[in-house]
Amino acid sequence: MAKSATVRARVESELKADVERVFGKIGISITEAINLFYRQVKLRNGLPFNVVIPNNTTEKVFKDTDISRNLIRCDDANDMFKKLGI
Repeated sequence: MAKSATVRARVESELKADVERVFGKIGISITEAINLFYRQVKLRNGLPFNVVIPNNTTEKVFKDTDISRNLIRCDDANDMFKKLGI
């Protein structure tokens, strides 16, 4: 099928640059990524991921990690499991 439709969207410059770097690392173009997203929406008859509103605890963790507060750093997986008591 010929590709004749155009999609236009405005996004934040920094977000666009960050996402383009990710696409570059996995070797796909923005057009390919959009087509992949559209195909997944069509196949699933909805978004290909869950969309939820974070609860208060999750929101607090997001804010804390954004400013590097209340983080526990681990050297590797074993160190993480040790600190978790597993």
